[in-house]
Amino acid sequence: MKNLKYDIPAALVVFLVALPLCLGIALASGAPLMSGIISGIIGGIVVGALSGSQTSVSGPAAGLAAVVLASVTKLGGFEILLVAILIAGALQVVMGLCRAGFIANYVPSSVIKGLLAAIGILLILTQIPHAFGYDPKNADNFSFFQGNGENLVSMLGQAVEFITPGALVISALSILMLVYWGKTPLGKFKMLPAPLFVVAFAIGLNAFFAAFAPSLAVTATHLVDLPQLDASNPGAFLLLPDLRHLANLDVWMVGITIAIVASLETLLNVEAVDKVDPLKRETPANRELLAQGVGNMLAGLFGGLPVTSVIVRSTVNVQSGNRTKASAVLHGLFLLGGVLLLSPVLNMIPLAALAAILITTGYKLANVAVFREMYRKGGTQFMPFVITVVAIVATDLLTGVVIGLAAGLFYLLRSNFRNPYSLQQYKLHIGDVIKMELPNQVSFLNKATIKEALWNIPDGSQVVINASATDYIDHDAMEVIEDYRTVAAERDVQLSVVGLREVYRQDAPDQFVPVLDHATQKKLAPEAVLQVLKEGNQRFREGRRFENDYVHQASATAGGQHPMAVVVNCIDSRTSPEIIFDAGLGDLLTIRIAGNVISREIIGSLEIAAKLGAKLIVVKGHSSCGAIGLAMQQEGSHSIGAITGKIQWAIHQCGDHAHLGDKQLRDRVARHNVENSLAEIIDGSEFLRAAIRRGEIGLVGAFHDIASRNVEFGELVVPDTFDPQRPLHIAA
Repeated sequence: MKNLKYDIPAALVVFLVALPLCLGIALASGAPLMSGIISGIIGGIVVGALSGSQTSVSGPAAGLAAVVLASVTKLGGFEILLVAILIAGALQVVMGLCRAGFIANYVPSSVIKGLLAAIGILLILTQIPHAFGYDPKNADNFSFFQGNGENLVSMLGQAVEFITPGALVISALSILMLVYWGKTPLGKFKMLPAPLFVVAFAIGLNAFFAAFAPSLAVTATHLVDLPQLDASNPGAFLLLPDLRHLANLDVWMVGITIAIVASLETLLNVEAVDKVDPLKRETPANRELLAQGVGNMLAGLFGGLPVTSVIVRSTVNVQSGNRTKASAVLHGLFLLGGVLLLSPVLNMIPLAALAAILITTGYKLANVAVFREMYRKGGTQFMPFVITVVAIVATDLLTGVVIGLAAGLFYLLRSNFRNPYSLQQYKLHIGDVIKMELPNQVSFLNKATIKEALWNIPDGSQVVINASATDYIDHDAMEVIEDYRTVAAERDVQLSVVGLREVYRQDAPDQFVPVLDHATQKKLAPEAVLQVLKEGNQRFREGRRFENDYVHQASATAGGQHPMAVVVNCIDSRTSPEIIFDAGLGDLLTIRIAGNVISREIIGSLEIAAKLGAKLIVVKGHSSCGAIGLAMQQEGSHSIGAITGKIQWAIHQCGDHAHLGDKQLRDRVARHNVENSLAEIIDGSEFLRAAIRRGEIGLVGAFHDIASRNVEFGELVVPDTFDPQRPLHIAA
């Protein structure tokens, strides 16, 4: 009940928009006018109640107007067509029970957004004549080519020639009110939506014109024209199906056609409306098919037109602030009550006011921001979007969507064919490695491009083909990878294929795993290792990590380790060296201690690292260090003083920088603390000092800025000239 204050006003607005649409679609379909009203009532009350959608509003299908018009002539009467509509509804129920609604999941978002934008453009183009006071007969609200022999361009030309001043004034003022409604005091009242006020205002303004400026008054030809009904004699406007034609093959063919077209139109429309729903609710597609099927069976039984979810009503419903499907049901009740009880009042509504509502709705669907957003997403999204828009505007909704789907498929295949993988070269500790990343789906279309890329890799390279993200590989593409194993061996290419699903896994062993062996470790120089760490950090910063295959690396290092560096690192959880240097298993020895301070035990660990063959010692501090912060607060309780006490000298060194902010001062202390740790390593180990002099191992300080992900390295330390009192290394 708490949502009724939103749903009732939304239902009133949808009712006002739906009323002329019901009549117009019936007219365009060559059917009795009341058939459109009957479908609107059934679509609102019955389909609205049964549907799982909170936003969709159903009614007579504009997309089926041409089918209905042709079928009435082909079958020999509207009563026979009702049998086909009854059959179509039954088929939709079966489709819902068979869970055929999954089709909606395979429509690209670019096509859905193109559908919405096209409907917006059509609304604007088709309603401008009504806004000018030109109301052509037999006009189709959703086609470029009109049933009266005109097209939208010629209709606009006619509208300019036959402007009705009063209608133009009403539509112009209505559009201004709709645009600026939120900035007025009345906009705060949720029970009074702008479209409802616009309709009341238009009725009042036209009455004013009739009384005081007759030349501006809008005449009956430009007002809503609802037929007068006698509620005591329902048989006068209800038509029943001629069930004698139930076995007619032509009737069944028309019924199947209506079922397919109505189902596709409904699924597309609910998918599109879900996109504009501010609460992002999803419509259960199978339940929607069931609801539409029941609605069409009732439409066939009681003389209505085919029913579908209608994008215009649904969009107006959402933009009017509805919360639940009660607004759809209420709009159906309003249609029923309005036809039976309020025809004289409703017939006072100027079509120009309704045109203003639809024009503003159309602009919201097709504004410039939508096109700009799709353009920024690139050609594979923008081109299907534009093609869908143009196709729908130039043909009809269903044909346009089919063309859009074809365009989407073309650009998908084109993109898949052109760029089915990524190929990057990495500078690792084992040398240059070329890595091919396969996509989620590898089809036979990718065979040629993958083969060309692999066969063009230089002889003697190290290659990793990574299929970790790949769920499906076509047999033809798999054959290319198998053939390349033979080619690789002939060209002295070391190949590793990783990440294959069990079903695709090959018996051939990998020719190499990117881990250090003893021979390669021995050849490394400290300068080379430092460069590898710098490049690894650059990959981490840029989001293009090598993505090491830890399973293979674990197996390869099970018999022994050959690390390239040892890192003295703080315990901070955000500073893991293996991650920020994009290293694999066995690459780094890591010593973690709060504040990266040095003790005898730390120095002993560094000497062990040197004996294991590590070529570089890195002492790494970082920004926003908690240990530095505690030291600056003179925190020394319990055993914390064993850490913070070692940092006090760095704080003393920064005594001249007390004017800096807390964060800047803390980071400066952290940099000096790294320099002091370097000095303690040199002073505390003759073994390491001698190894550094001989060039067997290097020593360097580093500072990790957590926010930017960047690691700034100092210069390699030369023991005999290093002076921590002179901040020449990383102490900024």
